Amino acid sequence: MQPAAARSPLPVVDVPGAGGPGINRSADRRIAFGGLLISGLYLACALASLLLPPSIRIGPWVPVHLVLAGAASTAIASLLPFFAAALVVARPVRPAVRIGGIVGVAIGALTAIEAYQHFAGQPVPAILAGGTFLTGLGLVGFAAFVPLRNAMGPRRPLVERAYGLALVNVAVGVTTATLFVGGHLAVGSAWGMLKPAHAWLNLVGFASLVVIATLLHLAPTIVGARIRTRASGRLAVLGIAIGAPVIAVGYAFGLDVLARAGAIAVLAAALATAWHGVAVHFDRGRGHWTTDLGWHRMTTGSLVLGQAWIGAGLAIAAARVVVLGATPASWSLALIVGPLLIGGVVQVLIGAMTHLFPTIGPGNPGRHAIQRKLLATAATVRLVGLNGGAILISVGSAVDAGTGSLVPAGLVAVGTAIGAALLLFALALRCGPAGARRGYVAASAPRV
Repeated sequence: MQPAAARSPLPVVDVPGAGGPGINRSADRRIAFGGLLISGLYLACALASLLLPPSIRIGPWVPVHLVLAGAASTAIASLLPFFAAALVVARPVRPAVRIGGIVGVAIGALTAIEAYQHFAGQPVPAILAGGTFLTGLGLVGFAAFVPLRNAMGPRRPLVERAYGLALVNVAVGVTTATLFVGGHLAVGSAWGMLKPAHAWLNLVGFASLVVIATLLHLAPTIVGARIRTRASGRLAVLGIAIGAPVIAVGYAFGLDVLARAGAIAVLAAALATAWHGVAVHFDRGRGHWTTDLGWHRMTTGSLVLGQAWIGAGLAIAAARVVVLGATPASWSLALIVGPLLIGGVVQVLIGAMTHLFPTIGPGNPGRHAIQRKLLATAATVRLVGLNGGAILISVGSAVDAGTGSLVPAGLVAVGTAIGAALLLFALALRCGPAGARRGYVAASAPRV
């Protein structure tokens, strides 16, 4: 007899707590959905900023911060509490807390960019921007961890601790940047060493750690495999959890030995991250999809390739620290924009949104089926465009061509813009007689 996964187009693995006994998650789903829309808007703004002159966007600084501080942080603020409660079958906090966390992070990210561009050296704008972001983070942490006290399902300590450490990392990183933008003399004089520490805490210790910890359960759900403990996933999380803050401390205090030790841990995590994507994709118990093949190709391809890119980006960043030690020269944003940011974080975000929008979003099963069919459009073209752009940006940066070339930027823009347009069109569509006449099947959406 065939396993259920082989007979059904829908995942047999359901993240626990999607609608646990006596728990109504409707409001939590709508809030997470709204936060993802804001994250998608930040991605669109980041793409648009590539068209600005380098002097206005400060090289890659504005696009990178729109992606990280805006899109990635808002998506994390939307999904981290959602997943934390759902995984252990716990009742979510009140909607006002969830909304406050997302709004605080989203507004804080935008005002922080404005403060750096137009109010550098002025304490009040910097404190307002950083304080808003940190307040949002505090609400996100409250929404993520308070429900765990009344969990009805088994706890997931590795994921929970990774989430908690990631929030601590970004809080330290944001505080350091706030002091620098606000004109703090001691921080400003040491910024040459604190800047790489800030980057390691935010980009690796926060964004990458949350993404990789989330993929321990989200990646198997999307590909139709069983959620189980894998050595590769555990090593990936532990390597980043230990390595990123150790490297940051090494930079802050000029300790080469400490920075190199942390970098070795991140190198191990880089390999484990790429291997985890392969292990989940080729899991023996994985289901075989029979419908929505383009949609599954887009979501699965984004997650598998995204993990490989994250591994490559982490390896490049960590290898430079191993070779050069805790010096400003060992940190290069240009070298990791292509692999870690575009190919990794952005691609995983797009894959996750493609999966989650017709899963947790509003609408009935018929409308979700039509959305999945629309999201399958040009899936291969979008994957090739996004990964081709990441390759060209990576190669261009490696030969000092910079990240402002219109060729790689154009490929990334085309691949991502097509995906964003299809997402918005799918969300606006209503299921009606026209959909039935086109032969769309109203199947139940996968649950998370």
